[in-house]
Parts: sequence; structure tokens; C-alpha cells
Amino acid sequence: MTLAPGYDPKTFETRLYAEWESSGVFAPQGDGPAYSILLPPPNVTGTLHMGHAFQHTLMDALVRYHRMRGYRTLWQMGSDHAGIATEMVVARNIDREGLTRDGLGREKFIEKVWEWKAQSGDTIERQMRRLGASGDWSRSVFTMDPMASTAVIEAFVKLHEEGLIYRGQRLVNWDPVLKTAISDLEVVNEEEDGFLWSIAYPLSDGSGTLTVATTRPETMLGDTAVMVHPEDERYAHLVGKTVRLPLTGREIPVIADAYVDREFGTGVVKVTPAHDFNDYAVGQRHGLPMINIFTPDATVNDNAPERYRGLDRFVARKTVLADLEAEGSLVETKPHKLQIPHGDRTNQVIEPYLTDQWFVKMDVFAERGLKLAEQGDVRFVPSNWINTYRHWMENIQDWCISRQLWWGHRIPAWYSDAGKAYVARDEADARARAATDGYTGTLTRDNDVLETWFSSALWPISTMGWPDVDTMQARDFDRFVPSSVLVTGFDIIFFWVARMIMMTDHFMPPSLPDAARVPFKDIYITGLVRDKDGQKMSKSKGNILDPLDLIDGITLDDLLAKRTTGLMKPKDAPKIEKATRKEFSDGIPAFGADALRFTMAALAGPGRDIKFDLARCEGYKNFCNKLWNATRFVLMNTEGFTAPTTGETSTLAPVTDAERWILARLAKTAAEAEAHFTAYRFDLLAQSLYEFAWNEFCDWFVELAKPALNGEDAAAADSTRHTLLFVLERVLCLLHPLVPFVTEELWRQVAPRLGIDGRTIMLQRYPHSADFAVQAYADAEADIEWLKSMVSALRRIRSELGVPPKKTVRLLLQDGTAEDAARIARHASQLKFLNSLDSIDAIAGDPPPAAAALVGSLKLLVPLEGLVDLDAERARLDKEIKRVQGEQAKSQGKLASETFVQNAPAAVVEQERKRLTDWTAQLETLTAQRARLS
Repeated sequence: MTLAPGYDPKTFETRLYAEWESSGVFAPQGDGPAYSILLPPPNVTGTLHMGHAFQHTLMDALVRYHRMRGYRTLWQMGSDHAGIATEMVVARNIDREGLTRDGLGREKFIEKVWEWKAQSGDTIERQMRRLGASGDWSRSVFTMDPMASTAVIEAFVKLHEEGLIYRGQRLVNWDPVLKTAISDLEVVNEEEDGFLWSIAYPLSDGSGTLTVATTRPETMLGDTAVMVHPEDERYAHLVGKTVRLPLTGREIPVIADAYVDREFGTGVVKVTPAHDFNDYAVGQRHGLPMINIFTPDATVNDNAPERYRGLDRFVARKTVLADLEAEGSLVETKPHKLQIPHGDRTNQVIEPYLTDQWFVKMDVFAERGLKLAEQGDVRFVPSNWINTYRHWMENIQDWCISRQLWWGHRIPAWYSDAGKAYVARDEADARARAATDGYTGTLTRDNDVLETWFSSALWPISTMGWPDVDTMQARDFDRFVPSSVLVTGFDIIFFWVARMIMMTDHFMPPSLPDAARVPFKDIYITGLVRDKDGQKMSKSKGNILDPLDLIDGITLDDLLAKRTTGLMKPKDAPKIEKATRKEFSDGIPAFGADALRFTMAALAGPGRDIKFDLARCEGYKNFCNKLWNATRFVLMNTEGFTAPTTGETSTLAPVTDAERWILARLAKTAAEAEAHFTAYRFDLLAQSLYEFAWNEFCDWFVELAKPALNGEDAAAADSTRHTLLFVLERVLCLLHPLVPFVTEELWRQVAPRLGIDGRTIMLQRYPHSADFAVQAYADAEADIEWLKSMVSALRRIRSELGVPPKKTVRLLLQDGTAEDAARIARHASQLKFLNSLDSIDAIAGDPPPAAAALVGSLKLLVPLEGLVDLDAERARLDKEIKRVQGEQAKSQGKLASETFVQNAPAAVVEQERKRLTDWTAQLETLTAQRARLS
């Protein structure tokens, strides 16, 4: 036996992964039915976080399971170019070199980005390998690769030709530091203390004033109306009149719109269509002018009075308030809680900003996307997430797809000197299109790039070679599209999932049925990984856990440095350090990848956020250790044994009931595993496999095998050796999708003894309940469950009495059934071996003073003479009698309650009746035992 004495994942995990990857086993194998998963492409700037580890564990489990079931399996890997994040990283890097983005110019800056990508851009992929991700890295796609870029350009051109992409001026989320539009997903709303200012707007006819309330007084410089509710009788007579805008003198109308909340403030609000999303919608309904008062860096522009031009927006706010107060227009200032939008990259307050951008028209797309989900061509798991999807689809807005960056897919549009845009696949194509208009002058390419969600929306087809027919064929497009399942978080249902559905459907051949036009069949929505207290993990809270630290361990000092370096609010560092020292006084030990993966699976309830507790990692590392030790036991007890078996099918009928029992339990566990994989119930899968592997195989069957292994029946000994090896090999295969490393390492030791000639457990057949002919094993199952109850009861007596394990005792039996007697006869040798019994005798009449237990109606009595202090045993029995009386009283109380009996489910009531029967029987046994000691 070459298996190391102790379980140490550091000694084999990285070695095994390197062997797997170099062997090519991650690539699609065989000609079975297709099974594929798309990896949600992580940002090229990113590192593995707990959410990644969670989702990647589930994806890898599905991939490994289907690979073992004989599917032609593909896990399509890749990464996203992450326009904003990457541009920020590279800009910081060149700043250290004394260079600037603008100083380098576009082409040189992009060269710097590619240099950075080559050196540092695959960090997260290396980390995924450490977790055990068995994706086909040879097919990995980067969203800026030529193949993916071709798809992006083709999609943009086609959509523009179909009138589904247009350029227009609209309000967008604007980051004044990055000077670009950003998506809603990149905006974080935070509650902050602010103020509500009330300002008097004088009516133009001099008949009075209207007082409006605002949280952003500086934007009043761009007001184009004031607004009241159409049913507000207080102001009905003023609708259609005008007011004079303070500080500017402009006249603006009084309009009526149902958007107004009559109960808020005075029931009169200002309308600034160019600086508020709700006001923009009002402006569209009423045909109001749009006055943008800010420059791209959020300073006041020339559309405002000269006094305010060039001021930062927050300086402008103070100046506006001072001027309003000076002229007597500032009516009131009061504290007010409000949600402030911040950019997730810069933490700057986001400005609703009116600018020219490229948009995708979404109404027709949304109608189709909703239909595909409603009719079941794509299925949400859990199913309730379709409601979130439906709500967004029914309230969809046109999609802003342009960004004012340099890194990304540059928009394929060229402009004439007059500003006319020619959308084309390349400049030559643009010139040809311009020539048809008679224009032969200079063409200037659009400076903007497409937001990364646009290229990500094409991920299901761009990774498979679309639109090039030869590439599509080479990458098995028709086999792997639609993919089988998408594993993703609920937070990007809108931004990514819905858009993939719409785009894939649009670009697939219209002749295909709807079920073949979707990007994936199932959408498994995961929850968020939170800390053990249920708090969201974030650097600002100092509660982030790095999956690599859990796998390989980290010292306290290194953990402190990681959590407190680069905090957005340095003042939080002492608090974070204190909490970290308290929770991780000795740092974090190395749990190994398998323990982390099993923890993730065990916590993966349907659609729920999970509270991650390191204690679970410790427990599942112990589980891996248990497997290791059980394997060492099996290998030591099968040295030199040649099993009469080939592969996964036994050719030797089991001799003992213990073997028949474990084979029956193996069949049931295999059936449960298949059901849980099908339902995406990873938590139930982990629970079922843990229960079988730890309790039934490693504990009970290893124990129940010892009598045969140490007995004189050679046939029973050989049969038991075979069953130990056979069941262990199947257990390792059952567990492999969740804990791939330890199962591979152990399987390589076990498989040769079964005559299995295989290079890796990954390509072994996953256990299936139909593989095991166990229908005739019901009697053996019942016998062994009885035997387990007997052994447990006797061990409990020995423990309570403090009898050393090797000291033999007598067992007396009273009452019981004829079946108990027959079972005693069949299993006497096992009972004696497993419980160190020197004799087993049935008695009638009064027994001597003895410790007792009850298995069914059979009383188990262990005479106390020579074993215990009788006074101490009397005290123990008195305490136990009191406890059982309490439990009996609880059951009696419940069953005496008409409310409980009438309203509780019938099964619950019946269970309580059985509990009362059991407590009553136990109490009778204990009372009789106590009486014998009086």
C-alpha cells in the first residue's frame, strides 16, 4: 500500500490538476449526447471571490457528473475584457511610470493594455484551476479575441441595418471621473444624510409664488417647468401659467402630471429633464426642452448664468443656496434621508447626464424574450425567478450600449464631415457605403466603444464561432447550442441573462423551432455568499474571505494586511483589524479545495443566500480525512486479494447480510444522487452522499465487515473484501463531482485491486441504481438495521457504565418476538465481536441488577455485578427516569390538545403517538431496572 498515513491535500491537489489538464481529459469526450455549460466570463482584472467559488463549484460538479455519465461534455471557459475596470488598472500602472492615458494616445494606451493582459490578465483562470474547475481551457475565449470581436461587429451592423440600433440624445448614468456612461449594474445606491430645500418660484403675473422642494438645488439652473398633480385643487387654477425661475429670470410653465406626489412637501415640484430620470420621462410626455447645465466632468457649463460657470457641481450648490437666501427665495432647509447613486469603480456620485449615445431598441426583443420563458423554452430554477425576469421585460427601456472609453470593441461607425454615420464592418465597407451617397471625403471613426454587456450578450454564440460557418462547424455549434444550463446570480438576470436570450434568439436561423433558438435550456439562479452573520461580504466591511486562503491557508498578519490595505475609508482599519483578530486569532488553516467545494455544495439551497461559516469547512475536511482513513483500512485488509470483478459490475454474489445491506443502501444513494443532480439540489446531494459515505460505509460497514474479515469462514471473508473494495470504488465515484481531488487520489489506489484499467476516475461510469441487483436484499436490510440498533444500544450501555471497550460483558435478553430470536441466532457472532460479549442468554423471571435498553420489544440487560458502583448507577437511573418522564409528559400534552390533534398534519399526529409509545416503553424498562436496584 502506497497511500500516505494522513490526509494532506497540499501533497496531491495541484499535482492531480496538472495531470488532468495535460492529459486533455477536460475536452469533450466520446459520442454521447451533448451537455454544455457556459462559464459566466469573469473580468480579466478580477480575482476569485467567494461568489465565483460557489458558482464554479456547482458548474464543475454538473460537468464532472455528466462527463461520468457518458455525455459529450463541454464547459466553455473564457473571460471578459471589462472595459472600465481594465482601463482603470492600466491607467494606474502607467501613472507609476510617469505616463498618462491622454499623453500616450489611444493606440499606445491599447498596446499597454494588451501588455498588461499578457502578464496579469489570467490570474483568475489560474485560481479557478486551484479550485478544480475542469473546463476545456483549450477552447477558452476572451471577449476581445478576433473570433469574439468578429461576432460583435457583425451583430452591431446587422442590428443597425434592421433599424434596431440607433444613435440619439438621452439621459444616462454618467461617471464624471471616468467621463463615461455606465450601466445600472455599476451604480450603487447608498442612503445618506442630506437636506430638503424649499424654494419660492414667483408667478410671472405677480400674483404670488409656488414653493417647490428639492434635494439638488444646483440643478434648478436647468429647470424647464414646475409641476403639480392634475387633481390637486390647490393648484388647478395655476396650470398653464408661468413662473420666473429664480437666479436666471427664465419663464417656465406650470404643468400638471400624475407623477407628482401630492403629499410630498407642498405638492409642487421642479422639472429638470436633463438631470433627473423621472423628470426626463415627464419632459418627454410634455415636450419640454432639455437644458444640460454640466460638462462631462460635472462642472457648470455655459447654459447657466455666468456667475456659476466653471464651478464644480457641489460648489455650485453652495453658491446657489447662498444666492437664493440673499434674495429671499430660500423658504426652508430641513434634514432629509436620501439615496445617493455612486459609481462602483470610482465611488463618485453619479450624474444623470444628457448625451449622445448608441442604443438598442428593446420593445420587440423583450416581447420575444418573454415569450420564450413563458412557454418554457428556457426554464428558471427556482421557478419563482421568472417573475423578476417578467417584471423587467414588461418595463424595459432602450439599452445604452456605448461607452466613452478606449479599451473595448470600438463602435463600427464612421462619420462624414457633415456628421452622417456609416455603420460598417470595416473602413473599406464604410467608404463603399458612403460612396453610394456620393460622399468621397474624409471618414472619421467613432471614438466610443461598446459596453461589455453587449459582447457578453453574444457569449452563447460568439464562443461557438458565429457568424463564420466554418468556425461554427469546427466548434460544434449545432451540438452545443443551446447549452444545457446557465449557473448565475440573480443580480444579472436583467443585464446578462435576458440579453443573451434575446440576442441568441434574434441571430439563430428563423427556421428553427423556438426551443432551438434559446442560448440555454435551464437557468439555475444562485443566492449570494454572505458571511457567517448574514452580512454581504465587502472590502469596506472587512469581512471578505478569499477562497484561495481557505484552500491553502493564510497567517493572521497576511490576512490583516489583505483586509486593511487600500480601504476606501482608512478610518475603518482599526475596527476591521480588531474583528479579524477576534475571529481569526491563528489565521486560517489550509482546508484544501475539496473541503471548500463540499461546503459550498452543502450550503447551496435553492435560490437562497448562504451564510458561510468556516466551521463547515473544518467539518468537511474531517469528512475527507474519514474517507482517507477508511480507504487505508480497506487497502490494508485487501492486500494480495484479487477481486473477481470487472470495472463497475460485481461478479461475486455477497455472502453476508452486511454486504447485502450496504449494496442496497448504495443503490438507493445512487438513485438519490441522480434525482438531486436533476433537480439542482446540491444541498440534498451533499447531505445524502455524506450520510452514506460517513455513517453507512465508513462507520457501519467497516465495523460490520470486521467479524467476517476476522472469522473462520473464508468465503465470507473474501466476499467481504470484495464488497469493501467494490462499494468504496463506487462511493468515490459518487463523490467525485463534489470532491474531485481526494476521490481521484484514493481511486487510483483502489481501482487496480478491482481490475479496473482506467487512467482517471473522471472517465469512470457514474453509479446508477439500476447497476445493482438489490431487489432481493430487503430482508438483509431489515436485519442489519436491527443489528445496528442492537450494537448502538449496547455501546450506549457500555459508555454510560464506563466499561472499557475490550472488557467482555454478559448480555441477557428478555421478551422480544420470534423474529428477534431468529435474528439473535443468525447474528450472535457479530454481536459478540462488535460488543465484546462473552455470552448471550435469554432469561425468564426477575433478572439480576442490570443496565437495560430496549430495541423494539426486546429488553437488553447487562448485569452490573463487577462493572459499576451500584449507588452511582441508581443516581444515573433516577436522572434518566426524570428526563424520560418529561418527554412522556410533552407528548401526552400535545395529544391531549384538540387544537394539535385536529390541525396538525395526520403524519405529525401519528408520529407523536409513536413517540409517546416509545417514551412509555422506555420508562417502564427504566423503572423496572431501578426497582431491581432498590
